[in-house]
Amino acid sequence: MELNASYTSLVAVGDSFTEGMSDLLPDGTYRGWADLLASRLAARSPGFRYANLAVRGKLISQIVDDQVEAAAALRPDVITLVGGLNDTLRPKCDMGMVRGRLEEAVERLTPSCEQLVLMRSPGRSGPVFDRFRPRIEALFALIDDLAAQHGAAVVDLYSAPSLADPRMWDVDRLHLTAEGHRRVAEAVWQVLGLPPELDWRARMPATAPPHWAARRTEDIRFARRHLGPWIGRRLTGRSSGDGRWGAQYDAAAGRAFWITPADAENPGPVTGWRRAASPDAAVSGKESD
Repeated sequence: MELNASYTSLVAVGDSFTEGMSDLLPDGTYRGWADLLASRLAARSPGFRYANLAVRGKLISQIVDDQVEAAAALRPDVITLVGGLNDTLRPKCDMGMVRGRLEEAVERLTPSCEQLVLMRSPGRSGPVFDRFRPRIEALFALIDDLAAQHGAAVVDLYSAPSLADPRMWDVDRLHLTAEGHRRVAEAVWQVLGLPPELDWRARMPATAPPHWAARRTEDIRFARRHLGPWIGRRLTGRSSGDGRWGAQYDAAAGRAFWITPADAENPGPVTGWRRAASPDAAVSGKESD
């Protein structure tokens, strides 16, 4: 990986982790690590372009079928691919199928960008995650193998105790807080060969644990508001992402499109984005290289 490299475009592919849940903004939209990373890259590269195609709840086959071709067609400098974890958390999971579809995605995306980035996702200890841990670690072993075969970079979030801290996770215990997303953005930033700006692995300051009664009350609230509905969707085959498309995907046109900093003339922090208006701003996801 080239140190202090310059990147002019980024496409993010995946599920809720990459969409940005639960880094909620005042207007009700999500930000997340991919948007944070894009903003930081844009401050270094005039004319920077970005597209986030990730959709909450998507399984690996849906990611491959709905996002991979569109991402490859844009031919960015960097593509991030995070997927497969939702499959491992289903009651039944065909790991052979997951392997095949993830390999298909990597093989399609690798020649379409300068750098493909894969991830070993973070995990919070708990009954749900612990039950499926063998599957999850099998998925991460596969990611390591594919990265070695195809020259992809791997961001190892799973081995960082800092991201296993319950305070890094939202009340649904499935998605990172704003602080968690900030650290993931920094981890990807460093894997891309850019100068560190913070120690994303640093543990949060110790605090007194909540009292037993408070923990039990929170457990009951979590089970009622989040765990029950989540299990219901798993059992019925429904998804929180049904009917949704990525933020930079035009479903009617069947293609992804770029966004670029709203104030392209002034370098520095990105305060807003606009749809790119250049002739190559959007490329059909059905076109070949």
